[in-house]
Amino acid sequence: MTNPTVVLVHGAFADATGWIGVISELRSSGIPVIAPPNPLRGLTSDAAYLTSVLAQVDGPAVIVGHAYGGALITVAGTAENVVALVYVAAYVPNEGESLGRLQASFPETPLTGNLKEWTYPLLDGDSAVEVTIEETAFPSVFAADLPEDVAGVLATAQRPLATAAFTETASAAAWRTKPSWALVAGADRTISPEVQRFGAARAGAVVVELPDASHAVVLSEPTQVADLIRDAVRAAS
Repeated sequence: MTNPTVVLVHGAFADATGWIGVISELRSSGIPVIAPPNPLRGLTSDAAYLTSVLAQVDGPAVIVGHAYGGALITVAGTAENVVALVYVAAYVPNEGESLGRLQASFPETPLTGNLKEWTYPLLDGDSAVEVTIEETAFPSVFAADLPEDVAGVLATAQRPLATAAFTETASAAAWRTKPSWALVAGADRTISPEVQRFGAARAGAVVVELPDASHAVVLSEPTQVADLIRDAVRAAS
């Protein structure tokens, strides 16, 4: 039987190249994989973009969301060809819930005090706010288990997230009808491990926890991440 296509969705302050090790692992297992860009402009529009990508995937898909990408797969995962969801150090919102509301029930992480605000223009002539992580704080907040020089490059090349992503609510929760898996990064200082555990438990996900993993677990532990994805692919096949 042909394997489903794995669709890797990166999160904020990053891009699809963060999946490089995971992609290599999956390809070595003969699993078709794509890693589309995440626009990072807001939950509604980003999920709509992912939905459009999924509509062009030939056959079934297993969708994987890292961090903010977890919110996108939660919404877009209702697509008919999606057969499994995999959350990696991710938000797992409920229908009608914003990320800000989800986070509010848990202690803040060091991310909160280390965000830098920028503005960008909208098509109507107005402007909106986006955020990055302060470059000097990025290694400890996002990538504490990566070499310092690698973390420094990631800090310089990070992609900003529109603050609308924290206030817009999820229009669906695919985990209610689709099987899910979750990897919890136990040393995450960007999204609290408590937030990750809560969302995974609420979704009834199969959970693996790496106690020493940072938020950059897709780069620091690609084999472990790929192993969880392979589990989902096997179950979906």
